[in-house]
Formats: sequence, C-alpha cells, structure tokens
Amino acid sequence: MTQEFDALLDQARRDVTAAADARALDALRVELLGKKGRITELLKRLGTLQGEERKAYGERVNTLKEAVAAAIESRAAALAEQELHARLQSEAIDVTLPGRGEPTGGLHPITRTIQRICNLFGELGFETVEGPEVEDDFHNFNALNIPEAHPARAMQDTFYVMNGARLLRTHTSPVQIRTMQARKPPIRIICPGRVYRCDSDRTHSPMFHQVEGLYVAERVTFADLKYDLHTFLSRFFERDVEALFRPSYFPFVEPGADVHMRWAQADGSSRWLELLGCGMVHPKVFEAVGIDPERYTGYAFGMGVERMAMLRYGVDDLRLFFNNDLRFLEQFK
Repeated sequence: MTQEFDALLDQARRDVTAAADARALDALRVELLGKKGRITELLKRLGTLQGEERKAYGERVNTLKEAVAAAIESRAAALAEQELHARLQSEAIDVTLPGRGEPTGGLHPITRTIQRICNLFGELGFETVEGPEVEDDFHNFNALNIPEAHPARAMQDTFYVMNGARLLRTHTSPVQIRTMQARKPPIRIICPGRVYRCDSDRTHSPMFHQVEGLYVAERVTFADLKYDLHTFLSRFFERDVEALFRPSYFPFVEPGADVHMRWAQADGSSRWLELLGCGMVHPKVFEAVGIDPERYTGYAFGMGVERMAMLRYGVDDLRLFFNNDLRFLEQFK
C-alpha cells in the first residue's frame, strides 16, 4: 500500500510540474482531488478496514491529499508569476517614444461667428443678452407692431406648441421686448440665439441663428445706426467695406432699411449683396413696453449668423453647417 501511495504522489508531482497553464492545472486538480478524483476514490476503501488499520490508512490518504494540494498550489503560484512577467514584457512602455497626443476639437463655425459678432459689438459698448426660444404671441408679434392678420406673420410662419398658446420664436426681437420691459433707457444690447421658421433650401433652414441689436437712449439718430453698422462690418470682414442703406419696410421700425455691401465677384466685377435689416424703433413698440417715444429714440438691427458665416468662410450651401460632416467642420479647427 505504501508503494502505491508513493507512486501516486510521484506521478501527481510530475503531472503538476508539467502543467503548462492554469487551465491544465485546474483539470489535473479535478482529476486528482475532485469528487470522483483518484485520491478521493482511495477514501472509499475505509469502509473495508477495521480498527488501527482503518486509522492508519486514513492518515496516509490525508497526507497524500495534502501533499498533492501543496504541489498544485505551488505550481499555481509559479504559473501566475510567469503570466505576470509575460504581461509586463508585452505591455512595457518605451518612455523614449514620442507621445501620441490627443486630437483637439474645435468650435463649430456658427459658434465661432456668433462669438466674433458678440465680441465686435462688445467693443462698441453692446451687452449680450439672451432669452427663451419658446415664446408667446405678445413678445414675438404684438409688441413688435405685428398684430393678428398682419402680412408679416405669413412671412414668419413658425412652429406652434401647446395648441397655439406658445410658439418657437421667429427672431430674437422678443429678447429686446423683454429687456425694454425690465429696464429703463439707456439700453444697448445684442441678442444672439436660435430662431425657427418654415423654410428649407440651400440658403434657408427651419432652424437658424440670428444676432439682433438694440440701442435706446435720448437723441439716438439714424446716423448712430449707420456708424455702428459700418464700423462692425469693416471689422468683421477686416477691410473698409462700402455699405449701402436701401429703404425697406419692417413693422417694428420706421424708417427701415436693408444694408447692402459691395461684394467682389470671381470675374473681377462687383455687386451689391444684402446683409441685414435695420431701422429706427417704431413708436408703437415703445408704447407696448412702456417707454416714452417723445423722450427716447432708438435703433434696431438684425442679421442671420449663417449668412455672415457663409460670406466670411466662402460657403455656398447653408446646409453644410448642419450635416455634421467632419471633413467640412475640421476645416474650421
């Protein structure tokens, strides 16, 4: 019996030493020490033995079991150390290699244009003010001298919510209304933000961005408006622009004008290009917000950010700004 146990132990140790990895070692453990393992099967002989012989046999089996378990544990530790060493070798970092770096992002061209416009008007003393995109009829239309059934409403068809009780603003002019309701003149603000209209083609989008401006104080004149806009346009396009103010109708200003700029063509010629609308604030707008039109005057203007961006960056299709094509957007990083 002693020879049988010694032979089994020697064979077990050789097999454990030969185990190439943790999976093979675990399979060997089950073969030797599992519920149906070779060493476990030896314990079944206890039922055929009596007295001191039974006791001695049990002690021998337990000694064999402990020796095999110790050999397996030792081999498992050695395999774990080998695996760690191999992993450290394969994952070693060569500190002499140049850094990979992280790709840098960039601002969207529309965001860049809004920031540029706000910064330039900030240099002229304008404060940037924002307001809600979901508006009511009063702030979006009535306070701006656009009552129900006015033709200007059809030109600014928009998206209505809450059964028509609210709408997505068609311009950022409601921010001007809210500011004049909350403050007393002098007021000098610009209002950037998203606006919404039912338009969609290569030069129009259902959602686009505007920046509108307002200056209200005593003795504000059209000359102030022309000076500020000409100064802004020259700085925005980084050259002394030739601007033309053509009479135009807007319900909330009187008189009103479209601002055109002489634009050079690829063939060397030039043409007048419309940029924005402006005018002196209509007295009815002042009355709607509680400002005395006999004491105060003011001017207002508004421009589409996408149009300014298209001109500055030479983009001929507005939809490119919103297609999320990285090949296009990465040019502005």
